[in-house]
Parts: sequence; structure tokens; C-alpha cells
Amino acid sequence: MPEQDFKDHFSGMAQSYAQYRPRYPDTLFEALADMAPDRGLAWDCGCGNGQATAGLARQFDRVIATDPSAAQIDRAEPIDNADFLVASAESAPQIPDGSVDLTVAAQAAHWFDLPRFYDEVRRVSRPGALLALVSYRPTRIDDAAADPALQEFYAGIVGPYWPPERRHVDEGYASLDFPFPELAGPDMVMEVSWTLERLVAYAGTWSAVKEYRRLEDADPLPRLRDLLTPVWGDPASEKRVYWPLAFRLGRVGQSGV
Repeated sequence: MPEQDFKDHFSGMAQSYAQYRPRYPDTLFEALADMAPDRGLAWDCGCGNGQATAGLARQFDRVIATDPSAAQIDRAEPIDNADFLVASAESAPQIPDGSVDLTVAAQAAHWFDLPRFYDEVRRVSRPGALLALVSYRPTRIDDAAADPALQEFYAGIVGPYWPPERRHVDEGYASLDFPFPELAGPDMVMEVSWTLERLVAYAGTWSAVKEYRRLEDADPLPRLRDLLTPVWGDPASEKRVYWPLAFRLGRVGQSGV
């Protein structure tokens, strides 16, 4: 798919995305690798600039990481056993038929043309391969005063500016079509310790913030800072910020699926 044909919410902020997006816990990739039939090849589909790729590369002999955004791929840090390629989820001709042990789409599947993506997964997967759609739910702060302020910004101030696909993230991908024999996912969270300004910088990578800026010709981040400052305490102090992870996991290439 030509780059201009996909829903591109993030190429224009590829540098901020690389700098401020959180990284997944290594335990996630260990769990997924244990469920895969082998650890030969993993496909990180919709990789952005590699938030999941490094973790996969520690578990698999080789990783092919693809994204339709050349700007995102250009920001990826080189990894010895990973190839970063510009390709869509729906067509990745660089990946041989029947070669993939694990396909991961981390915080990306809600942007895909899912029927075409699933066809491509069937093509590249070896029998019994694992498909993992991973999402992280909306950001939470482990603080009884700061978290409501963040939720007011997320749902109230920039809430109307989220693209419609965002509802799938809020739902933990529960309503996505998933035509594969399904497996239970691990119970885990992604978490960090961040200062107030680090959290504000992360919020600047949200697609809703980008859309707010475009439509209102104004930056909503000062409003987030104003909401958080009175309840944060010392702005240089760190608070636990976390995202519960959600999964759709399934076997590919068995029983005709």
C-alpha cells in the first residue's frame, strides 16, 4: 500500500514518538515467545519506530519490523537481528510464505484493514504460528489526585478529537473481529516512573492532541499541565504511570484458519 493511502496519524511526530512513547516489558515478549511454535522469525507489524522490536529481538533469531510510515522507520534504532522495512500490514511481500513463528501488532491493529491483514498473516505464518494483537489501555497515574486530572484531559478536553478507531483501544480490542482459535493472554501492565513534564511530553504524541491542534489552532498541553500542577506536588518528583495490557491471541494455520 502506498504510504499516502494509510491513516497516518504519527509520521509528523515520529521524533517525539521515538523519544516519549513507553516501552513494553520484557516479560511480554518472553510470554509470547513461549507460546510460539519456534523462535526463528517474528514479524513486528505496524512497528512504528520499534517500541516492541527490541524486546522481540531478544527472544527470536530474527525480526522483520514493518510500518507504512517511512518517517517512523527512519527513526528506528538499528538492531543486529532486526530488519526495519517500509510495508503495510496488508501487504508485506518482503516476508516469505510460511516463515513466521509469531506476528505481533502492538498498539496498531485498530488502524488496519483487518480482513486483508489476516489474509497476509495466513500467508506468512507457519502452521501453528501465534498471532498477537496487543494494546495498552488508556494511561493511568497511581495517584488518587493526579489520575482524575489526567482522565479529565483524556476524555473531556481532547476526548472529542480521538479518531473513531480509538474506541477499540478503550475496549481492549474486545470487539475486533478475530477469526482464529483464541488463547488467553497474560495478565500484565506496562509501567514507568515519570515526572510531570515527562507525562505531558508523552501526551503530546496522542493522535487526539494532534487533531486538536489542527482543528483548534491551539495546543491543549498547557491545559493538561494546569490540571496536573496543583495535584502533583514537586513537579520533579516521579509518579508511577501505567497501562493495563490487553490481548487477542490466536493460532494461525490450523483447522483451516
